Amino acid sequence: MNNIYIARTSESPEIDFNFSGHILNITGEAYPENASDFFRPVLIALETYLKSIANCDVIFNFQLTYFNSASTKMLYNVFELLNESASTDANRIVLNWYHDEEDDTILEFGLDVQEDFQWLDFRPIILDIAKEA
Repeated sequence: MNNIYIARTSESPEIDFNFSGHILNITGEAYPENASDFFRPVLIALETYLKSIANCDVIFNFQLTYFNSASTKMLYNVFELLNESASTDANRIVLNWYHDEEDDTILEFGLDVQEDFQWLDFRPIILDIAKEA
């Protein structure tokens, strides 16, 4: 299965899905003009990958600093696929949830994800955005 890399733009996040290494990264901000068009190929590739593995350790690094409501719906589709894979295929999926210490919105969204997708091993990680810049 081919890995996916989509470079970050001013409106869309970087997608770096290293399927062979089982490390999936999403970084940046997500408010593409058409979230469905942007995320559709990502979701298709992710679903194909998840159907091809079992009893596997997968790391999903989530490091978005902003996303609009249309992207939120697509992100929930991503988490649904991950959660389903963890519950039915015995995959162990760690969701590293990076957030700025002062960004309660991102953390609260992550806590909602944790509550809604309980098969994911949710791990909040404080990130000092000022040092990253």
